[in-house]
Amino acid sequence: MFPSPPNGRHMSPASEANGEPVCVVGAGPVGLTAALALRSLGVPVRVLDAQAENRVRPGSRALYVHHDSLRTFERISPGLGETVAAHGIQWSGRRTRHRGRLVFAKDHPPSAGGDLPPYASLRQLDTEAHLLDACRAHGVAFGWSAEVEKVVAGAEGVELRSTDGRRWTAPYVVAADGARSVVRAAIGRRMVGRRSASHHVVVDLADPPGEPVPALREFHYHHPGLDGRHVLVVPFAGGRQVDLQCREGEDPDALMEPARLRGWLSEVVATELVDRVLWVSRYPFLQSVADAFIDDERRVLLAGEAAHLFAPFGARGMNSGIADADAAAVAVATALQATDPQRARSTIDDYDAVRRAAALHNRDAAGQALAHMRPSPGGRLRQHLAAGLAGRVRRCGTWLEKAPYGPRTMATPTSTY
Repeated sequence: MFPSPPNGRHMSPASEANGEPVCVVGAGPVGLTAALALRSLGVPVRVLDAQAENRVRPGSRALYVHHDSLRTFERISPGLGETVAAHGIQWSGRRTRHRGRLVFAKDHPPSAGGDLPPYASLRQLDTEAHLLDACRAHGVAFGWSAEVEKVVAGAEGVELRSTDGRRWTAPYVVAADGARSVVRAAIGRRMVGRRSASHHVVVDLADPPGEPVPALREFHYHHPGLDGRHVLVVPFAGGRQVDLQCREGEDPDALMEPARLRGWLSEVVATELVDRVLWVSRYPFLQSVADAFIDDERRVLLAGEAAHLFAPFGARGMNSGIADADAAAVAVATALQATDPQRARSTIDDYDAVRRAAALHNRDAAGQALAHMRPSPGGRLRQHLAAGLAGRVRRCGTWLEKAPYGPRTMATPTSTY
């Protein structure tokens, strides 16, 4: 019924016989991917989430589902990658401007169809809904309103307890419980890294009914109507997200006040979009990675934002979390079948080594993006010179287009993330 794991080894469904599900903590896109990947390898799974089953998630949050992630979805639940892609959009083109002047432009032809597209842009809550439907179809058990407060890992497995007194035991736990991970704290792991002193303000806007607004992804260096602030506009299915970089030390809450919000939005998007605000939030630029992705007993594996925190630029958060989830599932399934306890432990160690290395790569890439977004005087001069040459030297405009997102080299031998 399910395909083989990425390394081509066949996993027998023997782990079904032990009757004790692996627990996944967190029902976001990373936790749901981990659950589906485990089911694809014949492992029984229970997902625990602190929120209610009918929870409503705010905002678009992670928009960009990379081709690697779509392929993972398709492999662990045939048809899922195609479904997510069909409900997302691809941009009609990209534009980059420097102080109002166009320095890069590229139009994208419509997708030819057939294979999975290079990416899909849609709200995270829609991606989660498709993952949740697939999990239910493949027999994943759920524990809703299950706020985990205690985690005890031992040589034979893990005990989880919730705030309402419920208790679960599992041979392994995949922790995908987000930036404030209770599981990460319980196993004594900490985040190491830095965050910028300033913030970004992010706004979701709904497209108006009727004639569609062009799905252009736009980046503005030093927008002349925003007192020189940078701003990014990213279309998604049904709307677009506007991401404004605050100045150093600027209060983001002031830019989120309704009158002020409407004023600066009117400088960035079409008039018909200004009053169609769905969600407003803020975030700092983060570059943090857990000091280890596993516990001392090799029974708990951290994934997604429980393991690393990156700014949205470069789409490194959710997509790297999906890669974590897939790798964690293969590691757990392999460890469950290992007859030698040391072999089981080394499999979990391998997960830690490979996925933490990928996270450190993404952390460094995010750092390069931040340095470009908040450049030194020399960096600012290079940007200014590149903008002046962009009309005659195409690679200058291409550099200005790509640099804000950090390098796109491979994070691991098999994944961009």
